[in-house]
Amino acid sequence: MSTTDSPVAEPRNTVRRIITREAALLLGFLFLGLVLLPVAIYLVGQAIFGDYGGGSFGHFYSELSSRIRAGDTAAWFLVLSPYFGWQTLRLIGLGWRLAGRRPLPRSQ
Repeated sequence: MSTTDSPVAEPRNTVRRIITREAALLLGFLFLGLVLLPVAIYLVGQAIFGDYGGGSFGHFYSELSSRIRAGDTAAWFLVLSPYFGWQTLRLIGLGWRLAGRRPLPRSQ
């Protein structure tokens, strides 16, 4: 019996697949938070509030990245907010599905 035929191989492959998928999701949303979200924030801020205090997107991004490297929790929350939003939607969907499985209590 080879390792691929064993009953233990299936759960290991499933766990590996889940971990790989979640890591890919995290990396994708981290890219979104590090690259696309700052561009959107800068452009919307420039359109609503006018020129940024430093003057350019480069200055804005360097200030954001220095705060990330310094461990500023607000900057990290900003960068990870797309991932947190996605996880929140997933939890809401899970709750919705679980609530749909339970029968409603009967009133007497």
